[in-house]
Amino acid sequence: QVQLVESGGGLVQAGGSLRLSCAASGRTFSTYVMGWFRQAPGKEREFVASISWSGGSTYYADSVKGRFTISRDNAKNTVYLQMNSLKPEDTAVYYCAVRRRTTFSEFYYPRGGDYDAWGQGTQVTVSS
Repeated sequence: QVQLVESGGGLVQAGGSLRLSCAASGRTFSTYVMGWFRQAPGKEREFVASISWSGGSTYYADSVKGRFTISRDNAKNTVYLQMNSLKPEDTAVYYCAVRRRTTFSEFYYPRGGDYDAWGQGTQVTVSS
């Protein structure tokens, strides 16, 4: 069973950068698709980015494309979200998630229901 712990959130000014990390337990981490989602106050959780097991396929929400980069280091059991050119509308709790029900997938999974386990979240606040 994979457990996830996010870190790296904080307060940053608009135009700044942050890098979120998600450390996973479990020896089979490298076989799973990983995703990042976010939820702002009063809004539904939304997809941000996902990465295939190999790291060879990445997918982004239109709102973050060109500003955010998802990556993974399977040797460290960690997935990252590099966030540049941050905007106030990026303010949210960011969650990482793992899709355990399939392995070695390169497909796109943008729905929360596509994932089987979640971290506790890390707060990102972007001031204007």
